[in-house]
Amino acid sequence: MSSTETAKPGLYLEGDFRADVWGWEARVDGHLVGGLGCDKVVINVNDQLIETSPTEAGFTAVIPIVTGENTVRAACVGPAGAEGKIPSRVVHFTGRLQRRPRAQMTLALVGSRLTLTGTESRDAHDGTAIRSYRWSARPSNPAPVLAAEGDAEPRSEFAGELESERITLTLPVVAGEYYFDLTVTDAAGLTDHTANYVVIEGGAARLPDYDRENPAFVEATVIYGIVPFLFGRPSWPGLTERIPDLADLGVNAIWLAPANQSPPGDYGYAVLDYQALRVSYGTVESFREMVQTAHAHGIRVLMDFVPNHSSDQHEYYQNALQRGPASRFYDFYDRDENGEPTHYFHWTYLPNLNFDNPEVERWMIEAFAYWVREFDVDGFRVDVAWGVRQRKPDFWMKWRRELKRIKPDLLLLAEASARDPYYFDHGYDAAYDWTDQLGKWAWEFVWQSDQHRELVAKLEAALANRPEGYHPDALILRFLNNNDTGERFITRYGEGLTRVATALLLTLPGLPTIYHGDELGAEYQPYASPPPLTWEERVPGLRDYHRRLIHLRRNTPSLHSRMWQVLETAPVSQIIFSYLRWGRPEDAPVVVVLNFSDEPAEAGFRLGPEFQWLGQGEALYDLLAEALVPITPGAFTRVMVPAFGARLLTRPAGQ
Repeated sequence: MSSTETAKPGLYLEGDFRADVWGWEARVDGHLVGGLGCDKVVINVNDQLIETSPTEAGFTAVIPIVTGENTVRAACVGPAGAEGKIPSRVVHFTGRLQRRPRAQMTLALVGSRLTLTGTESRDAHDGTAIRSYRWSARPSNPAPVLAAEGDAEPRSEFAGELESERITLTLPVVAGEYYFDLTVTDAAGLTDHTANYVVIEGGAARLPDYDRENPAFVEATVIYGIVPFLFGRPSWPGLTERIPDLADLGVNAIWLAPANQSPPGDYGYAVLDYQALRVSYGTVESFREMVQTAHAHGIRVLMDFVPNHSSDQHEYYQNALQRGPASRFYDFYDRDENGEPTHYFHWTYLPNLNFDNPEVERWMIEAFAYWVREFDVDGFRVDVAWGVRQRKPDFWMKWRRELKRIKPDLLLLAEASARDPYYFDHGYDAAYDWTDQLGKWAWEFVWQSDQHRELVAKLEAALANRPEGYHPDALILRFLNNNDTGERFITRYGEGLTRVATALLLTLPGLPTIYHGDELGAEYQPYASPPPLTWEERVPGLRDYHRRLIHLRRNTPSLHSRMWQVLETAPVSQIIFSYLRWGRPEDAPVVVVLNFSDEPAEAGFRLGPEFQWLGQGEALYDLLAEALVPITPGAFTRVMVPAFGARLLTRPAGQ
């Protein structure tokens, strides 16, 4: 407000002429100038009148907010009931929350009978009742379910849609996850969608621990990290064209580097708009086409999202910077005891958001949900998840419950250490293969060893997190390269070590990640803004090597289970590391033997009593070489392993 404006007698609303609101209510403040006498102040909000009593300091009121434009002005009412001759200026609030009902599904399981209820669904804005319910079962469910009426016998296959507040189903005995969808419609014709699932194991149904269990597809997932600008500009059409190639490689999820609007030259972690894409990457329509193409090829799409901080060029931060405490966005940003904004580490262009502000919570949850609702993305890698945890430790579970209400088979990945149990108890399905230090890759110093005992000891320690061990639900994101590892692994250590380390990556428990161009031997640094990749293989045979390992991991149950054990290795001059992978009783176990040296080696490994039978024959089948290889039984089962080679040994067919 200018000094000229404040000098005029009248009634004034404080704040900006236009401002966003991430809620269904907003507080307005005002003051009187020039001795204007008011018995009360009447605030007109979209032609709805709200009265409040003024004080010497001015007046305050809480007003309702609707989606979209809200016009607000105030007027003074004097002793005789007449309005003051000088009403306030008009203020415009933009309601950013979308008006919709809130679909809610409740599941009750008795034996094989599942009852789904939608009566807890409500209009999210005013709590009014729902007009209609529409239920459906997903065609991808492992087997048909049968619909029933009340306690009656099953009457028909539940293949289409049913409309009722409550439905009862009879579940089959076929193992797997069974998903059900509910769409509700309110009196205004607005809709919302929710989904949920049950699990059938060993012929029995159960309700999973929705706050902690991850969807089953995650266990066999291989992620491919995508740097969009390496596909050229615009990026989305280029990526769409490469989707069939990625599907052939065998990956079944892609992780997009941050794609929200950010300042020119920024990699993407300084966000200007959480519900907009970088223009240089392509149109909204081309992004949607890319997601749909990925889904058609069995590939899920994960976005890199940045809720911890925004860019200092974000309109909210600029408003707070210019107006100080008078800005309605001043409290959107975290501040120290002196009122100064805090930042992501020392980068002052990345101010931290204030999650103690309910509007910031809603803003971020709505921003995540937007990409799920509008584009059907399949999950998020959440940047600086640890930063939000430090300031608002209870936020992540609220966030998970709302996102999984919309799409329960999302994959939620924390950029934080998997050694910290907090993340698996507070909303996340997976976290990073870091040490206890932020950003420190657990494998980083393993490769600097050239002695057997030293490398094996470091590798065991890095993988097993001794002595504490991991949280029982820990799913670990493993990688050789990502956006923060600088020089590519192959640049640091060469082709031979890259091959054997790739075999390690793709045969360990966890969530393996192949980063953009790893399968080609690409050498670049992501933050250095390299030119688009040509997709030519720099190392002959490396792509096929990745392809074989990825397909083996996905198609061999023991290689994507969470069960593993490091095996004692017979002393040899070369560097040998071996471990056993197994799963369910019916799954064939696999012995992984890795030679980290540049010479062939006769490796020896000792199997425990329950698996000794595996090493008692004359040969084992090497899944990677697709051939029988001779073994020598004994206290240590011995097998030849090529230089920088890997053996994935299992029982021969028919045994």
